[in-house]
Formats: sequence, C-alpha cells, structure tokens
Amino acid sequence: MNVDELVRDALRDQADGLPPAAPGFADRVLAVRLRRRSRRLATAAAAAVAVVAVAVAVPVLDSGKQDVRPSGGVEQTGITAHPDQSPPRDLIAAGRVALAAYYTTRNVEQSADRAVSERTYWLVNPGTKKYVKDDRWSYVAVAPGLRTAAVLERKLPVPRIGLLDLASGQVKRWVPVDRPVAGVEFSPDGRKLVATAYSKNPDRRVKIEGSQGWDAPFMESDRTGFHVIDVASGSSSWAGVELGGGAHNPDAFLNSRQDFGFTHDGRLAWSGMATEPGKKFYDFTGKEVPAPALERYRDWFVDAGVSPDGQLVAGQFAGRKWKTSSFVLDARTGKQREVRGQQLLAWADGNSLVAWDIGQDGNEYHQRLVLVTIGGEKTTPLSDFRSPKDNTKGRWEPVFAER
Repeated sequence: MNVDELVRDALRDQADGLPPAAPGFADRVLAVRLRRRSRRLATAAAAAVAVVAVAVAVPVLDSGKQDVRPSGGVEQTGITAHPDQSPPRDLIAAGRVALAAYYTTRNVEQSADRAVSERTYWLVNPGTKKYVKDDRWSYVAVAPGLRTAAVLERKLPVPRIGLLDLASGQVKRWVPVDRPVAGVEFSPDGRKLVATAYSKNPDRRVKIEGSQGWDAPFMESDRTGFHVIDVASGSSSWAGVELGGGAHNPDAFLNSRQDFGFTHDGRLAWSGMATEPGKKFYDFTGKEVPAPALERYRDWFVDAGVSPDGQLVAGQFAGRKWKTSSFVLDARTGKQREVRGQQLLAWADGNSLVAWDIGQDGNEYHQRLVLVTIGGEKTTPLSDFRSPKDNTKGRWEPVFAER
C-alpha cells in the first residue's frame, strides 16, 4: 500500500467519524494507520508527531492590517489572503495568527530498507513579508511577531538549538543541551522552550513488506524526555520520562516522533499517545500529573488546541452537517458544536479558526487554507489549493505563529 492509498483510506475513515489524520498530513495519516495495525498485532510501540510552533519573547510585529498586498492578494480587516497562491509566496494571516512558515517532506534513502523523512522549510521574511526557502534546518518553530525562529540542524538529534533572525537569516545565538533533541516548542509567554530529547532520529522510515515505497514511521520510540529552557539565560532543567513500557507494552504506544508541548497556560508539559487516555501531562521535573481542566478534551493530533480565551477546544473531524467539518468543544463541559473545515489548524480569535478545507470539486485531497467562523455557513479562502498528490508534488504543510 502506497502513501496515496493510505491517505485515501484515512480520509474515508474520517468520513465514518474516526479521528482525522494527525499533523504533517502524510506522516500523520501513516501514524494513525500504524496505530490501528499495532492494536491488532499487539506488538511494537508505534509513533506520532506533535509539531507545534508558538511563542518566544521577542518584539511583536505590526499586525499588517495596513500593508499593501501584491496583485492577487485580498485585504480585509485582520485578514491578508492570497487565494491565487499555493504554495504561498506572500504573507497569509488572519486575526491573531499568521502563516509563519511552511514545509514539504521527502524520504532520503539510507539503506535498502531504511530512510529518513526530511523537511524543507520556507520561512517568512518580516521585512518583505514573503516566504523564503531555507534548507538548512530539520525542524523550525516560529515566534510571535514573525521575527525569530528556533531551528534545529539537519542530522537529528542535535546538541544545540539556534535562535534565528528571520530578517537576516542569521543565527543570533546557540543554546546548547546536554541530551540531544529533535523537536522544539516555545511557551505561550515566550519565556521558556521545551525541547524533546531522542537517542536516535525519530523521523526514520522503513518499508512495509510488499510495499513499493517508504510507507511508515520506524516502529519504535527512542524518546528519552525533555528539557525546559529559559530563553533569556539559556539555563535548562532536564526531565527524563519513561516510555510506559514502550515496545513491550501494547497499551502504551508512542509514535517514533511524539514531541512534548506546553499546555495552554504554559505551566505543564504534555504529550500525545496512541492509546487511551490519548495524552499525558507532566510537571517540569517529569512527574505525571492530572490533566488541567481546560485540556481534558484536547486531542494531540488537532493542531489548533485551546482557544485564546480558554473557553473552547478544537476537535476532531465531524463530517455531519457538511461533507468536511470539525467539532469545537466547550473546554469545561465537552459539549460539541460543528464548524466548517476539514482540519482545524489555528485560532484566529475566540470565534474563528484557520483550517484546511476542500472546494466545490469535492476532492478530499484538494485542500486550501480557509478561515471558518463558529456558527457561520461560509468560508473565506486564504490560499489556493494544494496538490492532491504526494509531498514531492506540492503538498506543503503550514506552521502558524501569533503576529
């Protein structure tokens, strides 16, 4: 079974009410498929990605509401759209968030049966407000204000984290870590950085028997824990987190990449898992703690997470009222409402979100970025449609940040 067939099956599953494929679409679909396979076989631990790009303490850029967009762009209050561009060339933004970067992936063969999935990034330049290719980095998280990014070098895991100036393209400071890392995220207040440590590259790939390509993440996790880093000083603490049985415990599956992130208030670290309860929360010493009240209904594979005011949580694919739609939940009660959008990616404000969605052709793989509103019937296009083909043909993945 190849990547397109896996994506097709996963989207059909979504239409039946099952969870949508997780972030980094092809990788996410593969992770969901592996999760089902591992449950049936009750064997090795599987994997999953939690890519997040949020905040760092840097000056906040002007919102861009008064910017003059190039020909083809659409300017509304709080919205900068380019429905004629895919992948985008010029800044796309809505409300509090902007498309800060995007990436494509490709599998680089290492041996006859092993490969590594590598990303290539295009990062926004805050001066020109255009996206510029930068192939030096394996992983990027962009800070609010669209001026600074945290970057990891190519050969994962790495012993240091770079703080990149997006205007000049130069790393202004390196933050060393004593255990190598392969994923990074900034806390909502920008004061801390959580870096997920691995003993081996979590983006390894293998060939499934009978397959023609690199169809699956490597079916084991080498995650060791996380660093919490003070951005200003560079000082850090270490939290070793056991895998909960790993390959020997069929009820505690982790994907090969299962990064840690921050909770909505930045006080805890958390991580998804492929079996119930679906996520775990930790203090900064690595001690497991109960789920915070506003995080109980959060799904690790839904990028948008908790709303800015903490009242709502972006949920899974619904597909009830419309062919492609998603749930939005009350953060305290879990009560569901349906909103347009195939995958909810980021909160533009407390009542609207940026999402992937399909067009009038009904092709479930032919998606564009749109702005959706809770209680609204229409969507506002933000980008042109991305190709329904694989990542080498233009299936770019977005990275959002506050602006």
